[in-house]
Amino acid sequence: MRVVLFTGKGGVGKTTLAAATATHLAGAGRSALVVSTDPAHSLGDALEAELGGDPVELQPGLHAAHIDTHALLDRSWSQLQGHLRTILSGAGVDELVADELTVLPGVEDLLALGEVRRLAEDGPWDVVVVDCGPTAETLRLLGLPEALSGYVERLFPAHRRAVRGMLAGMATGGKEAASAWESTVVALDALAEDLAALRAMLGDHTRTSIRLVLTPERVVAAETRRTLTALALHGLRVDDCVVNRLVPGPPPSLRGPAARWLRERHTEQQAVLADLDALGVPLRTADHTSAEPTGIPALREIARGLYGDDDPAAPGGQAPPLLEVRRTAGTGTSKDSVFELVLALPGAADGPLDLARVGDDLAITAGGTRRMVALPSVLRRCEVTGARLVGDDLCVVFTPDLAVWSR
Repeated sequence: MRVVLFTGKGGVGKTTLAAATATHLAGAGRSALVVSTDPAHSLGDALEAELGGDPVELQPGLHAAHIDTHALLDRSWSQLQGHLRTILSGAGVDELVADELTVLPGVEDLLALGEVRRLAEDGPWDVVVVDCGPTAETLRLLGLPEALSGYVERLFPAHRRAVRGMLAGMATGGKEAASAWESTVVALDALAEDLAALRAMLGDHTRTSIRLVLTPERVVAAETRRTLTALALHGLRVDDCVVNRLVPGPPPSLRGPAARWLRERHTEQQAVLADLDALGVPLRTADHTSAEPTGIPALREIARGLYGDDDPAAPGGQAPPLLEVRRTAGTGTSKDSVFELVLALPGAADGPLDLARVGDDLAITAGGTRRMVALPSVLRRCEVTGARLVGDDLCVVFTPDLAVWSR
């Protein structure tokens, strides 16, 4: 079973291309579900169908749904939020403060992504195609599982949740309070498991693909570079960049203002394509259509031009590891050892890059995204002494901190 995520700047046509991909797969005999996590909910307009939270079959093999984040919030998060209030109140936190602490920005998006995982694992689909929100929202969404895992771990570490008797003993309200604490721990464990499963699904390049949709304009192309860097920082890889709405070059015999506009526009778009090709990410192109492509027949026509005889759900080639540690000097525990932490960050050279050591983590800011990268054990006893970019690789140099190296 494959999961294919489509994202891109608002208005570039990602919903249309996600719907077209699903209709193409269904037409080839695959069971496909196309589902939207975009609050705009325009997937139904593209398919010319009324969609709700439960998948509906539009044609043999083609199913579609809009994820209702408000219903998910009421059904899933409110119960855990109540459990967290119990924890904080039992620890003496004021009720109003406890309410504020249990409100997590972006939890609706996280629940939507969790629902995608549930549909992918429980449904009869061969492929799940996801119409994600605009790029900025998607980057926040894809980074939420890791961020919220850190929040839960700091609030109640796994080793403390495992000692449930200790939590129950903290309760002062007898058996009823102890039962509430037990329910809280069960809910936290379930959330931690769900987050781990989400991270595993997103990071599995053999199972999940990300397709970045853009139009051939220089402003959009610049954002694409930043997006590639930000996704790579999260360990996520883009299989294809899909360049939408290409205009054809006019025939030489065509004259007049319209012909001049077409030639200039075509030349500009080809220059943008050449710049994008230098990023090293496979490109697919879709032509600009004279009429808005809505409805299944029009969507299938778009997909035929986009994929030809290729399998739209096929994974990309083998991705390089996000993080690699290599020794460049010294052996064993020698004090003259030098290590390099290498991170593959496509497009990092095109924008600002910031590094900071925070305890046992390395804080990296690139492409408008910040991530805390946990350092391998050997590097925790080292100091950062330098950093450089080699192509798309960020190389951070570490040497032993003599105060702790031999401990």
